Amino acid sequence: MVSEPRNLTDQPEAERLIKDAYDGPAYDGPTSYRDHSPTPRVGTAPPVPQTGRAPMSQRAVDVSTMMLSASAATIPPGAIVIGVMLASGSANPTVIGMICAAPAAVAVPIFAVARALRRAKDVVAAAPPTHHHHYEGTVVQDHSSVTTTTRGMIARTNNDLRR
Repeated sequence: MVSEPRNLTDQPEAERLIKDAYDGPAYDGPTSYRDHSPTPRVGTAPPVPQTGRAPMSQRAVDVSTMMLSASAATIPPGAIVIGVMLASGSANPTVIGMICAAPAAVAVPIFAVARALRRAKDVVAAAPPTHHHHYEGTVVQDHSSVTTTTRGMIARTNNDLRR
């Protein structure tokens, strides 16, 4: 059953609806409440240290993985050298120090030169290319300059075109 919409333009009906809305029992309870008691902990167990690597950026993870891999790769050659030196009886601390320092003394200048070359390549790549223009017939070169000044609270630009 579909009811017809009520006509609220009727003055007594509108006054009755407004009176019913405002004359009803008022709500005297609080409109907001704040609980000041401390929030309970979730469980009673103390925090447990987590296993694995500490949280860090992806680049730091990549670099640390590379360092761990490189350090693990030096163990077999070092063990072979130590075994040979102990077997031959020439395990002199001075010789061992020179053998350990030699790779670093050779590698550091090589890495420095490689880095300098890489930076030089980046500088050359960033330089603008040289343009050569070839024209046939009469060519007029216009060396005009535009001087622009902008002044005032409401910016007004004056272009001075001199030739």
